[in-house]
Amino acid sequence: MRAYIVVQIEIADPVRYEEYKKLTPGTLQKYQGKFVVRGAKTEILEGEWDPKRFVILEFPSKELAKAWWASEEYAPAKSLRQQSAATKMILVEGTPS
Repeated sequence: MRAYIVVQIEIADPVRYEEYKKLTPGTLQKYQGKFVVRGAKTEILEGEWDPKRFVILEFPSKELAKAWWASEEYAPAKSLRQQSAATKMILVEGTPS
């Protein structure tokens, strides 16, 4: 079953975050991950949720998604993200329609 990492991000340091954005794509290949949504504009349809930046990544399985998140390849980028932005991140399983 496919797995999706859904991320809400509020950037505090845009310069460092740009470095994160450059490093991250190359870390996904080994784990068969890909961006589905990356920083696209959001529109509120219901409720009060208003993410400043929104990202969705897709992986073939939750095991690969979690392996990527914990990987040595992603660690330098993850550290930059954690230093330059406030992040909320979840892992959800599902199948594309």
